[in-house]
Amino acid sequence: MIVDDDDFGPPTLRRRPWLRRKRVLIPVALLLAILIAFLALRTSDTDRDAMIAKYSGPAGAFVAGPAGQRIHYRDQGRRDGPVIILLHGSNSSLQTWEPLVQRLGAKWRIVTLDLPGHGLTGGTPDKDYSAAGMIAAVDVVAAKLRLDHFILGGNSMGGWVSWRYALAEPARVDALLLIDAAGMPLRPGEKAPPSNIGFRVLEYPFGRWLATQITPRSLVEESLRGSVEKQAIVDDAMIDRYWELLRFPGNREATVLRARMNREPAMAARVGQIGVPTLILFGDRDRLINPTAAMTFNERIAGSEVVLLPGIGHLPMEESPDATAAAIDDFLTRRLVSQPASRPETG
Repeated sequence: MIVDDDDFGPPTLRRRPWLRRKRVLIPVALLLAILIAFLALRTSDTDRDAMIAKYSGPAGAFVAGPAGQRIHYRDQGRRDGPVIILLHGSNSSLQTWEPLVQRLGAKWRIVTLDLPGHGLTGGTPDKDYSAAGMIAAVDVVAAKLRLDHFILGGNSMGGWVSWRYALAEPARVDALLLIDAAGMPLRPGEKAPPSNIGFRVLEYPFGRWLATQITPRSLVEESLRGSVEKQAIVDDAMIDRYWELLRFPGNREATVLRARMNREPAMAARVGQIGVPTLILFGDRDRLINPTAAMTFNERIAGSEVVLLPGIGHLPMEESPDATAAAIDDFLTRRLVSQPASRPETG
Protein backbone atom coordinates (compact mmCIF):
# COMPACT_ATOMS: atom_id res chain seq x y z
CA MET A 1 0.00 0.00 0.00
CA ILE A 2 1.23 3.45 -0.92
CA VAL A 3 0.73 6.04 1.74
CA ASP A 4 0.74 9.77 0.98
CA ASP A 5 2.68 11.61 3.63
CA ASP A 6 0.15 14.44 3.33
CA ASP A 7 -2.42 12.21 5.03
CA PHE A 8 -0.48 12.32 8.27
CA GLY A 9 0.51 15.07 10.59
CA PRO A 10 -1.40 18.05 12.00
CA PRO A 11 -4.34 19.43 9.94
CA THR A 12 -2.44 22.66 9.21
CA LEU A 13 0.42 20.77 7.68
CA ARG A 14 -1.96 18.60 5.66
CA ARG A 15 -3.60 21.77 4.15
CA ARG A 16 -0.36 23.35 2.97
CA PRO A 17 -0.09 21.40 -0.34
CA TRP A 18 -3.66 22.46 -1.22
CA LEU A 19 -2.84 26.06 -0.38
CA ARG A 20 0.23 25.82 -2.58
CA ARG A 21 -1.86 24.38 -5.42
CA LYS A 22 -4.48 27.11 -4.88
CA ARG A 23 -1.85 29.82 -5.16
CA VAL A 24 -0.84 28.38 -8.52
CA LEU A 25 -4.32 27.61 -9.85
CA ILE A 26 -5.84 31.05 -9.21
CA PRO A 27 -3.30 33.02 -11.29
CA VAL A 28 -3.42 30.39 -14.03
CA ALA A 29 -7.22 30.56 -14.12
CA LEU A 30 -7.08 34.36 -14.20
CA LEU A 31 -4.59 34.37 -17.07
CA LEU A 32 -6.71 31.83 -18.92
CA ALA A 33 -9.81 34.00 -18.47
CA ILE A 34 -7.92 37.05 -19.74
CA LEU A 35 -6.68 35.07 -22.76
CA ILE A 36 -10.18 33.84 -23.56
CA ALA A 37 -11.59 37.38 -23.24
CA PHE A 38 -8.80 38.75 -25.45
CA LEU A 39 -9.43 36.14 -28.15
CA ALA A 40 -13.16 36.78 -27.97
CA LEU A 41 -12.78 40.56 -28.28
CA ARG A 42 -9.89 40.63 -30.74
CA THR A 43 -10.84 42.16 -34.08
CA SER A 44 -8.84 41.12 -37.11
CA ASP A 45 -7.89 43.26 -40.07
CA THR A 46 -10.47 43.51 -42.82
CA ASP A 47 -9.87 41.80 -46.14
CA ARG A 48 -7.99 44.08 -48.55
CA ASP A 49 -9.77 42.99 -51.73
CA ALA A 50 -13.20 43.02 -50.12
CA MET A 51 -12.70 46.57 -48.83
CA ILE A 52 -11.48 47.82 -52.21
CA ALA A 53 -14.52 46.27 -53.89
CA LYS A 54 -16.82 47.88 -51.31
CA TYR A 55 -15.31 51.36 -50.92
CA SER A 56 -13.22 52.30 -53.95
CA GLY A 57 -16.13 52.85 -56.35
CA PRO A 58 -16.03 53.55 -60.08
CA ALA A 59 -14.07 56.78 -59.59
CA GLY A 60 -11.41 55.11 -57.44
CA ALA A 61 -7.88 54.55 -58.72
CA PHE A 62 -4.44 53.72 -57.33
CA VAL A 63 -1.00 55.15 -58.05
CA ALA A 64 2.37 53.79 -56.95
CA GLY A 65 4.83 56.02 -55.13
CA PRO A 66 8.64 55.88 -54.97
CA ALA A 67 8.66 54.54 -51.39
CA GLY A 68 6.36 51.64 -52.25
CA GLN A 69 3.15 53.51 -51.44
CA ARG A 70 -0.04 52.51 -53.21
CA ILE A 71 -2.11 55.67 -52.91
CA HIS A 72 -5.87 55.46 -53.41
CA TYR A 73 -7.46 58.55 -54.96
CA ARG A 74 -10.46 59.88 -56.86
CA ASP A 75 -10.44 62.53 -59.61
CA GLN A 76 -13.98 63.88 -60.02
CA GLY A 77 -15.96 66.94 -61.01
CA ARG A 78 -15.61 69.30 -63.93
CA ARG A 79 -12.67 68.17 -66.03
CA ASP A 80 -11.68 71.66 -67.17
CA GLY A 81 -12.42 73.35 -63.86
CA PRO A 82 -9.88 74.71 -61.37
CA VAL A 83 -8.44 71.85 -59.30
CA ILE A 84 -9.10 71.42 -55.59
CA ILE A 85 -7.20 68.69 -53.68
CA LEU A 86 -8.88 67.77 -50.39
CA LEU A 87 -7.24 65.89 -47.50
CA HIS A 88 -9.19 64.06 -44.81
CA GLY A 89 -8.55 63.93 -41.08
CA SER A 90 -7.07 61.29 -38.79
CA ASN A 91 -8.68 57.83 -39.08
CA SER A 92 -10.94 59.10 -41.84
CA SER A 93 -10.84 58.55 -45.61
CA LEU A 94 -11.57 60.30 -48.89
CA GLN A 95 -15.26 59.36 -48.57
CA THR A 96 -15.66 62.18 -46.08
CA TRP A 97 -15.49 64.62 -49.03
CA GLU A 98 -18.19 63.04 -51.19
CA PRO A 99 -20.91 65.47 -49.99
CA LEU A 100 -18.75 68.37 -51.23
CA VAL A 101 -17.91 66.61 -54.49
CA GLN A 102 -21.65 66.34 -55.16
CA ARG A 103 -22.17 70.06 -54.48
CA LEU A 104 -19.04 71.55 -56.04
CA GLY A 105 -18.25 69.13 -58.83
CA ALA A 106 -20.24 70.97 -61.50
CA LYS A 107 -17.84 73.92 -61.24
CA TRP A 108 -14.62 72.57 -59.76
CA ARG A 109 -12.39 69.57 -60.45
CA ILE A 110 -11.99 67.81 -57.11
CA VAL A 111 -9.21 65.35 -56.30
CA THR A 112 -9.37 63.40 -53.03
CA LEU A 113 -6.99 60.79 -51.69
CA ASP A 114 -6.50 58.40 -48.81
CA LEU A 115 -3.40 59.58 -46.99
CA PRO A 116 -0.78 56.99 -45.90
CA GLY A 117 -2.10 54.80 -43.10
CA HIS A 118 -5.72 55.58 -43.98
CA GLY A 119 -8.57 54.30 -46.09
CA LEU A 120 -7.67 52.02 -48.98
CA THR A 121 -4.10 53.30 -49.13
CA GLY A 122 -3.40 51.40 -45.93
CA GLY A 123 -0.03 51.04 -44.28
CA THR A 124 2.95 52.03 -46.40
CA PRO A 125 6.27 50.14 -46.57
CA ASP A 126 8.27 53.12 -45.33
CA LYS A 127 5.87 53.68 -42.38
CA ASP A 128 6.32 57.42 -42.84
CA TYR A 129 3.19 59.06 -41.43
CA SER A 130 4.83 62.39 -40.71
CA ALA A 131 3.99 65.64 -42.47
CA ALA A 132 6.74 64.84 -44.99
CA GLY A 133 5.22 61.43 -45.68
CA MET A 134 1.77 62.92 -46.20
CA ILE A 135 3.14 65.67 -48.44
CA ALA A 136 4.93 63.02 -50.51
CA ALA A 137 1.59 61.23 -51.03
CA VAL A 138 -0.02 64.44 -52.31
CA ASP A 139 2.89 64.89 -54.71
CA VAL A 140 2.52 61.31 -55.99
CA VAL A 141 -1.12 61.90 -56.90
CA ALA A 142 -0.43 65.37 -58.32
CA ALA A 143 2.33 63.93 -60.51
CA LYS A 144 0.05 61.16 -61.75
CA LEU A 145 -2.58 63.75 -62.75
CA ARG A 146 0.04 66.22 -64.06
CA LEU A 147 -1.04 68.97 -61.70
CA ASP A 148 1.57 71.69 -61.34
CA HIS A 149 -0.54 73.80 -58.99
CA PHE A 150 -3.90 73.54 -57.27
CA ILE A 151 -6.14 74.73 -54.47
CA LEU A 152 -5.38 72.67 -51.36
CA GLY A 153 -7.69 72.02 -48.44
CA GLY A 154 -8.03 69.69 -45.50
CA ASN A 155 -9.92 68.85 -42.36
CA SER A 156 -8.28 68.34 -38.96
CA MET A 157 -5.03 66.39 -39.59
CA GLY A 158 -5.59 67.00 -43.31
CA GLY A 159 -5.70 70.72 -42.58
CA TRP A 160 -2.40 70.39 -40.74
CA VAL A 161 -0.90 68.62 -43.77
CA SER A 162 -2.35 71.33 -46.04
CA TRP A 163 -0.73 74.29 -44.32
CA ARG A 164 2.50 72.34 -43.94
CA TYR A 165 2.37 71.70 -47.70
CA ALA A 166 1.80 75.40 -48.37
CA LEU A 167 4.97 76.15 -46.40
CA ALA A 168 6.99 73.41 -48.08
CA GLU A 169 5.86 74.01 -51.68
CA PRO A 170 4.33 77.51 -51.81
CA ALA A 171 4.54 77.90 -55.59
CA ARG A 172 2.17 74.97 -56.11
CA VAL A 173 -0.68 76.20 -53.89
CA ASP A 174 -3.16 78.69 -55.39
CA ALA A 175 -5.37 78.92 -52.29
CA LEU A 176 -5.73 77.20 -48.93
CA LEU A 177 -8.88 75.79 -47.28
CA LEU A 178 -8.45 75.04 -43.57
CA ILE A 179 -11.49 73.18 -42.25
CA ASP A 180 -11.28 72.63 -38.49
CA ALA A 181 -7.56 72.35 -39.13
CA ALA A 182 -5.08 71.11 -36.55
CA GLY A 183 -1.74 72.57 -35.61
CA MET A 184 -2.29 75.84 -33.76
CA PRO A 185 -1.24 76.22 -30.10
CA LEU A 186 -3.72 76.87 -27.34
CA ARG A 187 -4.50 80.52 -26.72
CA PRO A 188 -3.56 82.08 -23.35
CA GLY A 189 -5.70 80.64 -20.55
CA GLU A 190 -7.22 77.92 -22.73
CA LYS A 191 -7.47 74.26 -21.85
CA ALA A 192 -7.16 71.47 -24.39
CA PRO A 193 -10.55 70.07 -25.43
CA PRO A 194 -11.52 66.69 -23.94
CA SER A 195 -11.10 64.89 -27.29
CA ASN A 196 -12.98 61.64 -27.99
CA ILE A 197 -12.49 58.20 -26.49
CA GLY A 198 -10.61 56.85 -29.50
CA PHE A 199 -7.87 59.46 -29.22
CA ARG A 200 -7.77 59.23 -25.41
CA VAL A 201 -6.98 55.50 -25.62
CA LEU A 202 -3.89 56.31 -27.67
CA GLU A 203 -2.43 58.47 -24.91
CA TYR A 204 -1.24 55.38 -22.99
CA PRO A 205 1.31 52.70 -24.06
CA PHE A 206 -1.02 49.79 -23.23
CA GLY A 207 -3.88 51.58 -24.98
CA ARG A 208 -1.75 51.99 -28.11
CA TRP A 209 -0.92 48.28 -28.16
CA LEU A 210 -4.54 47.37 -27.48
CA ALA A 211 -5.66 49.62 -30.36
CA THR A 212 -3.83 47.34 -32.81
CA GLN A 213 -5.63 44.27 -31.50
CA ILE A 214 -9.10 45.21 -30.27
CA THR A 215 -11.25 47.68 -32.18
CA PRO A 216 -14.89 47.21 -31.23
CA ARG A 217 -17.48 48.80 -33.48
CA SER A 218 -19.05 50.43 -30.42
CA LEU A 219 -15.79 52.30 -29.72
CA VAL A 220 -15.75 53.67 -33.27
CA GLU A 221 -19.37 54.76 -32.93
CA GLU A 222 -18.67 56.49 -29.61
CA SER A 223 -15.65 58.28 -31.11
CA LEU A 224 -17.69 59.48 -34.08
CA ARG A 225 -20.49 60.74 -31.87
CA GLY A 226 -17.94 62.57 -29.76
CA SER A 227 -16.61 64.31 -32.87
CA VAL A 228 -19.81 65.73 -34.30
CA GLU A 229 -22.57 67.96 -33.05
CA LYS A 230 -25.23 66.76 -35.50
CA GLN A 231 -25.75 63.24 -34.22
CA ALA A 232 -28.23 62.35 -36.97
CA ILE A 233 -25.42 62.00 -39.53
CA VAL A 234 -23.92 59.06 -37.60
CA ASP A 235 -25.78 56.15 -39.17
CA ASP A 236 -24.90 52.47 -39.56
CA ALA A 237 -23.25 52.99 -42.95
CA MET A 238 -20.99 55.73 -41.58
CA ILE A 239 -20.01 53.68 -38.53
CA ASP A 240 -19.26 50.63 -40.68
CA ARG A 241 -17.14 52.69 -43.08
CA TYR A 242 -14.98 54.16 -40.32
CA TRP A 243 -14.76 50.82 -38.49
CA GLU A 244 -13.91 48.69 -41.51
CA LEU A 245 -11.40 51.12 -43.02
CA LEU A 246 -9.68 51.63 -39.67
CA ARG A 247 -9.04 47.87 -39.75
CA PHE A 248 -7.74 47.90 -43.34
CA PRO A 249 -4.27 46.27 -43.29
CA GLY A 250 -1.70 48.59 -41.75
CA ASN A 251 -4.06 51.36 -40.68
CA ARG A 252 -4.23 50.51 -36.97
CA GLU A 253 -0.46 50.26 -36.74
CA ALA A 254 -0.21 53.62 -38.54
CA THR A 255 -2.63 55.15 -36.03
CA VAL A 256 -0.39 54.07 -33.16
CA LEU A 257 2.76 55.30 -34.89
CA ARG A 258 1.14 58.70 -35.52
CA ALA A 259 0.15 58.94 -31.87
CA ARG A 260 3.83 58.72 -30.93
CA MET A 261 5.00 61.04 -33.71
CA ASN A 262 6.49 64.47 -33.14
CA ARG A 263 4.00 66.88 -34.75
CA GLU A 264 6.69 69.59 -34.79
CA PRO A 265 4.59 72.22 -32.96
CA ALA A 266 7.27 74.85 -33.55
CA MET A 267 6.20 74.90 -37.21
CA ALA A 268 3.04 76.78 -36.16
CA ALA A 269 5.18 79.90 -35.73
CA ARG A 270 5.90 79.84 -39.48
CA VAL A 271 2.28 79.79 -40.62
CA GLY A 272 2.46 83.56 -41.13
CA GLN A 273 4.70 82.90 -44.15
CA ILE A 274 1.68 81.64 -46.08
CA GLY A 275 0.80 84.23 -48.68
CA VAL A 276 -2.01 82.63 -50.70
CA PRO A 277 -5.74 83.34 -50.19
CA THR A 278 -6.79 81.29 -47.18
CA LEU A 279 -10.26 80.34 -45.95
CA ILE A 280 -10.51 79.21 -42.33
CA LEU A 281 -13.77 77.37 -41.75
CA PHE A 282 -14.67 75.88 -38.35
CA GLY A 283 -17.71 74.45 -36.66
CA ASP A 284 -18.33 76.53 -33.55
CA ARG A 285 -19.14 73.39 -31.53
CA ASP A 286 -15.94 71.51 -32.37
CA ARG A 287 -15.00 69.32 -29.39
CA LEU A 288 -11.68 68.03 -30.77
CA ILE A 289 -10.03 71.34 -31.69
CA ASN A 290 -10.99 74.54 -29.92
CA PRO A 291 -12.88 76.74 -32.42
CA THR A 292 -10.72 79.64 -31.22
CA ALA A 293 -7.95 78.07 -33.32
CA ALA A 294 -9.71 79.78 -36.23
CA MET A 295 -8.81 83.14 -34.65
CA THR A 296 -5.18 82.09 -34.28
CA PHE A 297 -4.94 81.06 -37.93
CA ASN A 298 -6.63 84.31 -38.95
CA GLU A 299 -4.29 86.45 -36.87
CA ARG A 300 -1.22 84.73 -38.29
CA ILE A 301 -2.15 84.43 -41.99
CA ALA A 302 -2.46 87.87 -43.55
CA GLY A 303 -5.61 88.41 -45.60
CA SER A 304 -7.25 85.18 -44.47
CA GLU A 305 -10.99 84.93 -43.95
CA VAL A 306 -12.92 83.10 -41.22
CA VAL A 307 -16.29 81.36 -41.42
CA LEU A 308 -17.77 79.85 -38.23
CA LEU A 309 -20.69 77.50 -38.77
CA PRO A 310 -23.15 77.64 -35.84
CA GLY A 311 -24.16 74.37 -34.24
CA ILE A 312 -21.58 72.34 -36.18
CA GLY A 313 -18.85 70.10 -34.80
CA HIS A 314 -15.56 68.78 -36.14
CA LEU A 315 -16.76 67.55 -39.56
CA PRO A 316 -18.52 70.45 -41.34
CA MET A 317 -18.28 68.75 -44.75
CA GLU A 318 -20.40 65.88 -43.43
CA GLU A 319 -22.50 67.72 -40.84
CA SER A 320 -23.35 70.77 -42.95
CA PRO A 321 -22.29 70.13 -46.55
CA ASP A 322 -24.54 72.81 -48.08
CA ALA A 323 -23.14 75.63 -45.94
CA THR A 324 -19.59 74.33 -46.24
CA ALA A 325 -19.77 74.03 -50.03
CA ALA A 326 -21.36 77.48 -50.34
CA ALA A 327 -18.64 79.09 -48.21
CA ILE A 328 -15.87 77.44 -50.23
CA ASP A 329 -17.43 78.34 -53.58
CA ASP A 330 -18.02 81.95 -52.55
CA PHE A 331 -14.48 82.34 -51.23
CA LEU A 332 -12.76 80.80 -54.25
CA THR A 333 -14.96 82.66 -56.72
CA ARG A 334 -14.18 86.02 -55.10
CA ARG A 335 -10.51 85.44 -54.40
CA LEU A 336 -9.40 83.38 -57.39
CA VAL A 337 -11.90 83.49 -60.24
CA SER A 338 -12.95 87.14 -60.00
CA GLN A 339 -9.56 88.41 -58.84
CA PRO A 340 -6.86 85.89 -59.78
CA ALA A 341 -4.00 85.97 -57.33
CA SER A 342 -0.39 85.43 -58.31
CA ARG A 343 1.25 82.43 -56.70
CA PRO A 344 4.12 83.09 -54.32
CA GLU A 345 7.61 82.36 -55.51
CA THR A 346 9.43 79.36 -54.11
CA GLY A 347 12.00 80.55 -51.62
